[in-house]
Amino acid sequence: MRKKKQLPFFEKVEIIDIGAEGKAIAKINDLIVFIPYVIPGDIVDIQINKKKKNFLEGYAVKFHEYSPDRQEAFCSHFGICGGCKWQILPYQEQLKFKQKQVVDNLERIGKIKLEEIGDILPSEKTTYYRNKLEYSFSNKRWLTNDEIDDEDNESKQMNALGFHIPKKFDKILNIEHCYLQKEPSNKIRLAVKQYALDNNLSFFDLRKQNGFLRNLIIRTSTTNELMVIVSFYYEDEKEREKLLNHLSENFDEISSLMYVINSKPNDSITDLDVKLFKGKDHFFEEMENLRFKIGPKSFYQTNSEQAYNLYKIVREFANLCGKENVYDLYTGTGTIANFIAKQSKKVIGIEYIEEAIEDAKINSTINNIDNTEFFAGDIKDILSQEFIDEKGKPDVIIIDPPRAGMHKNVIESILYAMPKKIVYVSCNPATQARDINLLLENYSVKKIQPVDMFPHTHHVENVALLELKTQG
Repeated sequence: MRKKKQLPFFEKVEIIDIGAEGKAIAKINDLIVFIPYVIPGDIVDIQINKKKKNFLEGYAVKFHEYSPDRQEAFCSHFGICGGCKWQILPYQEQLKFKQKQVVDNLERIGKIKLEEIGDILPSEKTTYYRNKLEYSFSNKRWLTNDEIDDEDNESKQMNALGFHIPKKFDKILNIEHCYLQKEPSNKIRLAVKQYALDNNLSFFDLRKQNGFLRNLIIRTSTTNELMVIVSFYYEDEKEREKLLNHLSENFDEISSLMYVINSKPNDSITDLDVKLFKGKDHFFEEMENLRFKIGPKSFYQTNSEQAYNLYKIVREFANLCGKENVYDLYTGTGTIANFIAKQSKKVIGIEYIEEAIEDAKINSTINNIDNTEFFAGDIKDILSQEFIDEKGKPDVIIIDPPRAGMHKNVIESILYAMPKKIVYVSCNPATQARDINLLLENYSVKKIQPVDMFPHTHHVENVALLELKTQG
């Protein structure tokens, strides 16, 4: 049997930058090395664990010197949980690297000459800013190194309620306190877990696909309404009702208490019947003078307060005067479409998720908006030349695609439609840069505005304004 080749080990290496996916960068013999959980200025010993042709990946095994910028992580789960990886980087430094990420992608991938770029818009809240979290139950709790080494610990209690360990699909980190969502999120999670342990309810086994308790979804709102959805693997009416009654009796704040039976291999509930146990089957979010109905399956930007700031930038870039025909592509639940409707002549929203389009229509009705029209289906199929000719060419197109960006057919349809302005919202500046590059023959990039939606992560939102070049 061939002996496995020993991967390199490097001593006293300085971390010099932060790159793709938020990992820090060192340079060894002209090779880029990506390392998590370190920041520029740290000097560390690095164990390489992945060797590629053009780069290496590794992890820090010893710190010789800490960066002067480094700060203490505030969460006890830092370094194990997959979220909030930038806690050790001061917030102003996080913003600096996010801004740099946007500029680098647009200039390097998009070959875009940037005329005007605003300073990244910080999030007012850097903790407790999310309005939705999903926790998973597991009978395969992730053990820390300390727990493994401690023979006297309570590791025999293997049930957990928390988050998936990165790259370990069946392991769940038991969460004591999460800084992402305001209370009573933590209190509800801990109460459900304690009740389950006290009453010997079985936690889900993802490999064997059995166990009673599967997921816990908590949604909060700026209107102080609260939705809780408990996902069970199978129906046991007696035990289900006892658990839900326990929640109802102990948390008056819950305005929507719901449940779902999910016996599928995956955790998604979008194709399942979510049932109401107590309260209402929805709540409302508010933005300016608009109300948005949120159901158990509805999509809504997870940082509500910063979403409002993002949409104001979109509206400012579109600069509508009430005479424009606007297309809102990847409209989701029609939040942007409804937000700009009163400044438009007509807004057409397209989205591939049918339930989201139904929400968009409801939100127009709730807000007495009668100049929107929504279509469900794959945008590359719906946004044809025939569709554009029938509905009228748009003056403005707003785009907010998923991380993968736009399909080339959608870009071709946009070039056929030839709107005067395109406002491109993206959660992935790399694919945004690629897409914009394909529009540059006919459009100029006039403004760029990065927005931080997710503090303590590498993720950054970016809004770009493109204007049609004068023909002739």
